[in-house]
Amino acid sequence: MPSNIEIKAILRNRVRAEATAAQLSDTGPEVIHQEDIFFHCNGARLKLRILGPDRGELIRYERPDVADTRCSRYVIARTPDPHVLLEILTKTLGRTGVVKKTRTLYLVGQTRVHLDQVQDLGDFLELEVVLRPEQSEREGKNIADALLSTFGIDQRQLIGEAYLDLLARRADPAEKF
Repeated sequence: MPSNIEIKAILRNRVRAEATAAQLSDTGPEVIHQEDIFFHCNGARLKLRILGPDRGELIRYERPDVADTRCSRYVIARTPDPHVLLEILTKTLGRTGVVKKTRTLYLVGQTRVHLDQVQDLGDFLELEVVLRPEQSEREGKNIADALLSTFGIDQRQLIGEAYLDLLARRADPAEKF
């Protein structure tokens, strides 16, 4: 199963982050509108990412919810029929939530730098260091940590939860984001 090293942070200065990403990037930016629909799944997360009427990805992933660099193991199946797949999954498994975001993607070496504008949450930086088969998790974490430093992200900005969890917590009047 493929894996990457991920970290997510609240983005306090998007303009500065975009300038940093553009300076470091090998390509980009690519702006991607995403709607992620999550389904009940034991032991992992399962989401259908709708990228357009004829383009989607079913993604199953496992990762700890910690506010630090962490390993994520995933598998992706692409589909030209995301809405049919959505209907099947909804009827079969039931939805747990929806996350809508505009993702600005930059590639920096083997790292996918995401500047995410998440509906009802705000701006975030997410790094995904795509590990090569011969690379250790430690190597990936070192790459992610160096990039966090370059972007000026401090420990207080790091978050462990998925956007879905943040949205659920925000909807609970007893919780504050």
